[in-house]
Amino acid sequence: MLFGYEYISEADDESLRDSQRQALLDAGVLASHIFSDKDTEQDSQRPQLEACLDTLKAGDRLIVWRLDFLVDSRAQFLTILQDLLSRNAGFKVLIGPGAIFDTAHISLELAIDIVAALNDLETQILRKRTLSAHAVARQRGQVLGGQRKMTASLLRQAMTAMAESDLSMTAISAQIGVTRATLYNYLNGDGSLKTAGQELLSQAEE
Repeated sequence: MLFGYEYISEADDESLRDSQRQALLDAGVLASHIFSDKDTEQDSQRPQLEACLDTLKAGDRLIVWRLDFLVDSRAQFLTILQDLLSRNAGFKVLIGPGAIFDTAHISLELAIDIVAALNDLETQILRKRTLSAHAVARQRGQVLGGQRKMTASLLRQAMTAMAESDLSMTAISAQIGVTRATLYNYLNGDGSLKTAGQELLSQAEE
């Protein structure tokens, strides 16, 4: 059975939203089998996407119009692919560069390996750049301190990076100068705030 997922942003014009819906219908998805999320102040929250994934059974197939309408980062995409694999469900992106992800032509196992390899490559490149920058700093006689303590400003930077880039949690933590464990104390993997993060931002607003 085919299931579709669409993401509706207020920033998109009506013709774009119509194109997304029509493409899913043309691909054979019944209107009653299309799950829709709308953008909110917390874009990381996509309850209908979660409901859609929970609906999928072995042999079902998830259809999306464009990959960027499904996920905001490679880490999130990897999680969804792993979820689909665990359910023995199929997947297809209709248009754009992401259209290479079609389980009629590429297995989920291979897709997962590709995305995981890109995440690892990104992390290793960032690590090399960080080590190189530290080496240059030491040569200049600069004293490098320990990891920073999480602040409201750094937390907002991390949230922005997760929303606007494909950087992994490891890459973002290195970018803002905190440990990965520290970042996870305040944010979930999808970029939503944990209790500690909510408290930190609330304190900063007082």
